Amino acid sequence: MLVWGLFILVIIFFLALDLGVFNRKAHVIKTKEASIWTTVWVSVALAFSGVVYWLFANEMVANPTGLSPNNAMLKYITGYLIELSLSIDNVFVIAVIFSSFGIPDKYQHRVLFWGILGAIFFRGLMIFFGVALINKFDWIIYVFGAFLLYTAYKMLTSADTDFDPRKSAMYRLIRKYFPVSHVMDGEKFFIRRMGVRAATPLFIALMIIELTDILFALDSIPAILAITADPFIVFSSNILAILGLRSMYFLISRMLQKFRYINYSLVVILSFVGVKMILSHHVQIPEWLSLGIISLSLIGGIVASLLIPAKGDPLSHS
Repeated sequence: MLVWGLFILVIIFFLALDLGVFNRKAHVIKTKEASIWTTVWVSVALAFSGVVYWLFANEMVANPTGLSPNNAMLKYITGYLIELSLSIDNVFVIAVIFSSFGIPDKYQHRVLFWGILGAIFFRGLMIFFGVALINKFDWIIYVFGAFLLYTAYKMLTSADTDFDPRKSAMYRLIRKYFPVSHVMDGEKFFIRRMGVRAATPLFIALMIIELTDILFALDSIPAILAITADPFIVFSSNILAILGLRSMYFLISRMLQKFRYINYSLVVILSFVGVKMILSHHVQIPEWLSLGIISLSLIGGIVASLLIPAKGDPLSHS
C-alpha cells in the first residue's frame, strides 16, 4: 500500500504543478509546447518501466500473478502502448466536442485537466472491479475477449458519420439536470443569470468528455487486462497514458486529417488482444510478440497515413 500511496501522491504532485505553475494562466497551447510536454510524459512513462522492474525485483509491491521483474516490465510497456494507442481515438472525439461547443483554444487545457482527474477516478474503479472479476471468475476473460472483437468489428464496419455532441443522449441528460447557458465567462464552469446558476459550455464540454471517456474505458480496460491482471501494472500504465493525453491532444488534434488510417491500427490491436484473451487459458503468447504486434500496428497506421495520399489530394492523381 505504501507504493500505491507514493505513486498516487506523485501523480497529484504532477497535476498540481501542471495547473498551479506551468498553466496557471489560461493560454493557447502551441504545437511546440505540446510537443515538449508529449515528449516529457512519454519519457516519464517509459522510464517508469525501470521503476516497475525495481519494485518487482525487490518484492516491494504485491505480485498476485507471480511475475518476474523482466516480465512485469514488458507487460507494463505493452499495456502502456495499448492505452496510449487507444487514447488517440479519444482525441478525435474531444476535438469534435470542443468544436461543437465553441470552446476557445486557451480554455481547452483547463477542461482537459479536470477531465483527467475524473478519468483517473473512474478508471481506478473500473480497473479494481475488472481485476476482481477476472480473479474470481475465470470465464469472464472470454466475455472481455469477445467484447473486444465485437468492438473491433464495429470500428471496422461503421460508416464515417459525424458525431454531434448537441444531439447526443449525454447532452440531453445534462440539460435535464442543469440549467444551461450558451454564454461563457472566462474559465468559469457556472455563471449566475437572472438569479439562476447555469452551466456554461465549458462545463457541458467537460461532462461530455468525462462520459465519453467512461465509454472508451469499456474498451481500454479489458484490452490491458488481456496483457496482465496485476493491479499495479494495470493502474500505473493506464494512468500514465491518460496523463499524456492532454499534451497529445494539442499535438495531434491539429493534424487529424493526416492520421486517416490510425483506426485500422486500433482494429488490429483490439482484435489481437481479444483473441489473446480468448486463447489465454490454452495458448501463452510471449510478451515480446504482443509488444511487437502492437508497436508495428501503431507505426503502420501512422506511416500509411503519412505516405498514402487522401482522396482529392492532387498527389493521389499523379
